[in-house]
Formats: sequence, C-alpha cells, structure tokens
Amino acid sequence: MIYILQIIILGLCLGLVYALMATGLTLIFGVMRIVNLAHPIFILCGAYVAYWLFVLYGLDPILAIPIAAIVCGVLGAIVYKLVFEKDAGSQKYSEMTVLLTFGTAMILDGTLSFFFKNTQRVTSPSYATDAFFIGDIFLPTAQLYSGLVSLSLIVALALFLKFSTLGVAIRATSLSRVNAELVGINVKFVCLFSFILGCALAGCAGSLVSFVFSFFPAKHFEWIAVLMSLVVLGGMGSILGAVTAAILLSVLASLVGTFLAPSWSTMVFFLALFVILLIRPQGMFGKYLS
Repeated sequence: MIYILQIIILGLCLGLVYALMATGLTLIFGVMRIVNLAHPIFILCGAYVAYWLFVLYGLDPILAIPIAAIVCGVLGAIVYKLVFEKDAGSQKYSEMTVLLTFGTAMILDGTLSFFFKNTQRVTSPSYATDAFFIGDIFLPTAQLYSGLVSLSLIVALALFLKFSTLGVAIRATSLSRVNAELVGINVKFVCLFSFILGCALAGCAGSLVSFVFSFFPAKHFEWIAVLMSLVVLGGMGSILGAVTAAILLSVLASLVGTFLAPSWSTMVFFLALFVILLIRPQGMFGKYLS
C-alpha cells in the first residue's frame, strides 16, 4: 500500500508540472481558438533560458522563472504580431493556426538545434538529487519543488482571471469575441495579451522542466501529443479541465510505468487522447464549439 501511495505522490508532483505546461496552451485556445502546436517549443525556450542562466551565472532555475517568462513572452509577442494577428477574425482561423503554429515550431526547432545541437541537457541545482523522507515515503526535492511552484503559478493565474479587470475581459472574450467587442472590450489587446501570457506560462514551465526532465530541441515532438491529450481530455479552453486531466493522466502513467513497463507510461497519454476523441470529443469540462 505504501508503495502505491509513493507512486501516486510522485505522479501528482509531476502532474502539476504537466498542468502548468498545458495551462498556457489551453488559455490561448480558449481566447483565440489557436491550436498552438508551437507551445512545447516555447517551453523548451524557457528551459534553455534557465539552463544557461544556471550554467553561466549559477542562478537557480526556480529564481530564473521570471526571466524565462519575460523572454518567452517577448518571443510570443513577436510571433503573434508576425503570424497570427492579421486573420484573427477569420472563420477558418483555428484550422489555419494548426499549420501556422507547426511551421513556427519547425523554425524555432531549427534555430535551437543550430545553436545548441540535439544534445541532452539538464539543469543540476544542489537539490536535484536530494529527497525528503516521511516515514517510508520519500519525496524527491526537485519534483516536490517543481510541483509546489507549478501549483502556486496555476492558483495565481486562476485568481488573476477571476478577480482582475483584465482577467474578466479575457474570460469574456473566450466566451464570445463578438459580444466582448459589443460591450467595449478591446479584443485585439486581450488576444495579444493572452498569447503573451500563454507563452510566458510556457517559459515558467520550461524553467521547471529544465531540472525535472532532460531536454533537447526535438523533445517538443513528444510533448505535442502529451499536451494535446491533456487539453483535449480536460476540454479545449478549460484551465480546470487541463489541470484535472494532467493530474489524472500523470498518476495513471506513473502506475502503468511501474507495474507494466516504463515505455508504456507515455502510451497512457496517447490512449487517453484516442478514447476521449471517440467518446466525448468536447472533453470533460468542454463544450461543443459553434
């Protein structure tokens, strides 16, 4: 029983990191209907920022989160202005963004590969190999810290969306772009800000990913399917759904990886994506798009 509890706790900590990774993706879709296949590469950009800040200046990757968020946010603003802003009102905008974001991901992938090669890297702060012990249960410090920081950032985002004026405008735009414009909301600014915020969240996640996983530029191909499974299972555009799906699938993947084989753990995400598209394509907390 303790062994199973140990696996569930580890899966929960990892699930919170996955939740933060998926939060920015589902926020961007909820507001602008952009299926952002470039989101994982933005996470990797944040990971590289944290990695080099640690290597060059010894800065802890958790303390590097604001810098990674700013870098990815600025990059997101540039990409949005160049690629996505022009046809935001088009009826076929969502379909177009699949190809546009995939192309963006390829450009960023090639850029990172050119400068950093496809070498496996990982940030190694002093606590990366430490652990806390509670009786017979151990908690790896890196996973615990990353889980707690992820949870804090997700709660902060939820509070911002619920109580701030700009957060209310974001939620209104996600419900109806046309109606938001009718009540005087600057939808263009809201869309730009939401995209920047989503990319900044990717940078935050990347900073945590840098010491939880090893990474290299082509890693984003694996994460595309993982993150899409979380967003689709939870419901496209639902932050609560993405967080719930991330925790459930991460715990389940940990159990499968332990009792079957580690190679099967990733299959949990692919299988969940396949099943949810067949049974309930709008996801657990989503609604059919009109």
